[in-house]
Amino acid sequence: MSEATQGERNFAEATADSGLRRDLGLVQATALAMTDMIGIGPFITIPLILAAMGGPQGLLGWFLGALLAFCDGLAWAELGAAMPQAGGSYHYLRESYGPERAGRWMSFLMVWQIMFSAPLSVASGSIGFANYLRYLVPGLSSSLSIFGWRISGSTVVGCAIPLLLVVLLYRRIGMIGNLSVIFLGGVLAGCFWIVASGIPHWSVGRLLDFPPGAFRLNFLFWAGLGHATIFALYSTWGYYNVAYLGGEIRDPGRVIPRAILLSIIAVGTIYVLMSVSILSVIPWREAMRATSVAASYIERLQGAWAGKLMTIIILWIALSSVFSLLLGYSRIPYAAASDGNFFRVFARLHPRGNFPHVSLITLGVTASFFGLLSLPDVIGSLVATRILVQYFPQTVGLFLLRIRQPQMKRPFRMWLYPLPGIISIFGWIYILGTSGRRPLMFAAAVFLLGSATYVVANNHQKVGKRKGI
Repeated sequence: MSEATQGERNFAEATADSGLRRDLGLVQATALAMTDMIGIGPFITIPLILAAMGGPQGLLGWFLGALLAFCDGLAWAELGAAMPQAGGSYHYLRESYGPERAGRWMSFLMVWQIMFSAPLSVASGSIGFANYLRYLVPGLSSSLSIFGWRISGSTVVGCAIPLLLVVLLYRRIGMIGNLSVIFLGGVLAGCFWIVASGIPHWSVGRLLDFPPGAFRLNFLFWAGLGHATIFALYSTWGYYNVAYLGGEIRDPGRVIPRAILLSIIAVGTIYVLMSVSILSVIPWREAMRATSVAASYIERLQGAWAGKLMTIIILWIALSSVFSLLLGYSRIPYAAASDGNFFRVFARLHPRGNFPHVSLITLGVTASFFGLLSLPDVIGSLVATRILVQYFPQTVGLFLLRIRQPQMKRPFRMWLYPLPGIISIFGWIYILGTSGRRPLMFAAAVFLLGSATYVVANNHQKVGKRKGI
């Protein structure tokens, strides 16, 4: 049997026997992707993007990040439409690199890094939620004594949010899909308020107020642009969330590509308009030092009451984003365990709700622990780990899959192939090269430790088979 035929057979069997319910349509899938993308990210990274390049030229990071996201989204769209199974990248890497050798190693590594990066992603949104909550409840800045440790009230909130999310997600997927649409309403309300309030105040002069030497194409410029793009990508990632839910989407060959590309275009446009509005009201030298730039912006235009209301909306946005994150990521360990390539306990489904409850609880509790960390500590390492272990090899894998399985049914094919894939590969290399030493060391440690774990587990499995265990 050819590899193409075997791959299609594996896909059909997994789709038919997964036990998951296909309850999500285009509206729910797009809503989940957009709520994942529009999280706390832009409200905390706009000042960081400006500071990365020392001026409004840092907004180039939004455009470069959007370009990379769109090119990468085309890869996700093709792979997700061809293999619409729970777990997304796990299956793409396995089939691209060969399901018996390198593919199992790469897919195991992908799940391994998710056990670190997914809780970090959820924790970053939870920490951002807690930091903005201090705007409304200043008393959260004071410390509490818990088992002899001095912990601030905001840290306690950041640790509690993931546990609350586990409770909200502990139910059937159809109910969650409808809840995501409700969440999206609050998300869009906050973004549109920022944009609509700023339109009458748009100022080309402030947007073009570049410092001297802003576009001198030296090392500092390219390093700064790389850092700005890292923050932009951190705020943009999430469009691929629907691919993780491929086993629960109706008509996935049509819905997955549309949901991915629609969410990227919509969110990219919203981010640019938000940045233009904010910088037209708050000079960039002031905005780059702001700790709650969106609330300060609205307060300046409409008063203190409006600043507080905007903070409440941002809290809603942060909560809905991490809600979507934890939902999607909880399906990846389940998919790997169901395939026999991860710890068996993660393959368990809830007896009544048919959702991977063990995976959900594990990631939620781990995210709660990571809530003890500071927000800047997680972003760089998170981005570097994802690129090194998942996004870069997945883009390469798209080309390998085209070569290895040319007859595979592909309801959607990458537009202008292979150009978007080439742009993605060189873009990931550029971002890794400008991410800094510590994030690269963290990513390398996850890669090496995961590889060692795979070798040990694989050898143990082979010994067990020889002994008939």
